[in-house]
Amino acid sequence: MPLDAKSMSKEIWSNVLEKCEKKLARWKRQYLSLGGRVTLINSVLDAMPTYMMSLFPIPVVRKFLWQGNKDKKGYNLVKWNDLIMGKKYGGLGIKNLQNHSKALRMKWLWKYANDKHPLWRKVLKAKYEEENRWMTKEVISPYGVNLWRSIRALWDGFKIKTKVKVGNEEKTSFWGDDWHEMGILRNNYPNIHNLMLNQQRTIVGMWTLKTSK
Repeated sequence: MPLDAKSMSKEIWSNVLEKCEKKLARWKRQYLSLGGRVTLINSVLDAMPTYMMSLFPIPVVRKFLWQGNKDKKGYNLVKWNDLIMGKKYGGLGIKNLQNHSKALRMKWLWKYANDKHPLWRKVLKAKYEEENRWMTKEVISPYGVNLWRSIRALWDGFKIKTKVKVGNEEKTSFWGDDWHEMGILRNNYPNIHNLMLNQQRTIVGMWTLKTSK
């Protein structure tokens, strides 16, 4: 795994692109119809870089769809955003590689939040420290593990799509986690949240009262 390379660099994607180009070279010689190329895009091209997309963001490539024969120039006849819509909405049902890549990389956020024992998690925790016990702090420095920086950048979007099922109240953030039916309390009650001296309290921390004799 090339941890030291830039996420969009040739070092990471060169092997994947080489394999795709070899397959495309054979298919172009067969003069496939537009429908045939759509089928190949969905079934083969998307499947080839799945593992890499689970780690790094991938650039969108659309040339093959419009240029069926390598000897002639192809023109983009329809907007790409329209093509990746579902067929029932008038699109061709081509998989949105950017969204697919984000979903695969978000799986690592889920693994970090739920599985505490893997060595890779312990290394990231030691390097970046934790935020609310669910995730590392934001990777701001230009130095470090570029792989994790790309994945960690998806955290805000990941939290919007997930909820916390309260089991261990010592781990769940009272203000920052989506555990209540009203949603994230920090967003719904910003004025009260801003008055709190300790905004990182867990649920159990909010309800534990200290008494003095």
